[in-house]
Amino acid sequence: MPKTDAASHTVVLFEGESDLLAFEALGRRFDAVIDPKAVSLVNMGGITNLRRRLAEMRPAAGSAGESGSTRVLGLYDTAERRYVVGVLVDSGILEEGGEPDAAGFFGCERDLEEEVIAAAGSDLVLDTLAERGELARFRVFQDQPAQRARTIQAQLHRFAGTAAGRKARFAADIVDALPIERMPPPLVALLDAVLQHPESVENARTALNRRE
Repeated sequence: MPKTDAASHTVVLFEGESDLLAFEALGRRFDAVIDPKAVSLVNMGGITNLRRRLAEMRPAAGSAGESGSTRVLGLYDTAERRYVVGVLVDSGILEEGGEPDAAGFFGCERDLEEEVIAAAGSDLVLDTLAERGELARFRVFQDQPAQRARTIQAQLHRFAGTAAGRKARFAADIVDALPIERMPPPLVALLDAVLQHPESVENARTALNRRE
């Protein structure tokens, strides 16, 4: 992918550090050069800070995801879709009844960790844990009574969130190991939106729609 060609500044909002790090990892995998002078990657510290973050940019606010000379894009968990849509509509970024991905906000099934686990498969995720020296910890975790009846995918998802440092790097480590063609569609759609490739965004949007 080429360097960002946006004439205006772009702000990309992430719910937390783990999503931001995974996005940076995706950019590296696609050899995307994201100019920090043109694109700001922002950790909101929680999706409930979306309204405040957008309000802070309101002096330059426009419509359809643009704030004057600033585009606003983002990633969110589908469980928060209703809240995100409401905030985007209230902020003038999205029309009533519109789809958030049309405004550059892309939803992950449950969360990004679940997206990358589904994309990678359990074997590849276990390989990434082994490389980080955490496979033995995961095996102990698996043997806990509360985990024994769960699928390995559910166990991996729960394990990802049991330590702050692990949560931050979990999705990024998997993105670093994933074959390009299996990258999570919402993450790819966001990168394409940042790089302004409408045809690629439409392809990712189609992939998202197939899952609904």
